[in-house]
Amino acid sequence: MIIRQMRESDSQGVALIEKENFSQPWSANAFCESIKNNSTVFLVAEEVGEILGYIGMYISLDEGEITNVSVSLKHRRKHVATKLIEELKRIALERKVSRIILEVRVTNASAIKTYEKQGFKILGTRKNFYEKPVEDAYIMDVQI
Repeated sequence: MIIRQMRESDSQGVALIEKENFSQPWSANAFCESIKNNSTVFLVAEEVGEILGYIGMYISLDEGEITNVSVSLKHRRKHVATKLIEELKRIALERKVSRIILEVRVTNASAIKTYEKQGFKILGTRKNFYEKPVEDAYIMDVQI
């Protein structure tokens, strides 16, 4: 498995994973537009030409906000998300980011566990943050 920068040619594969995992998925075009922005970092995990998962982060000054983390259903439990987060943190340090934040559904126990293993801590809750279904989100962050 390799972790690399997302390219426009990855957008269709990434959008399929997004649709597989989220009730309000980003489109392929949304990914293409996001990766053109200098204040973003979008990475994919790839193996033998197949996109296994991806992660995205917006950077503002010295803070990063993870927007998306998703792994194809058939590639879960292979530490894909962990490797994506580790590489994102490495790049964040290079870009002088000192803190990364994210929101996660309060019922997404596996994601929360993965984030906690990467040093993220729960800061609070955003009520009714998610739609379809309506659900609270934990706000999590990590100092890097």
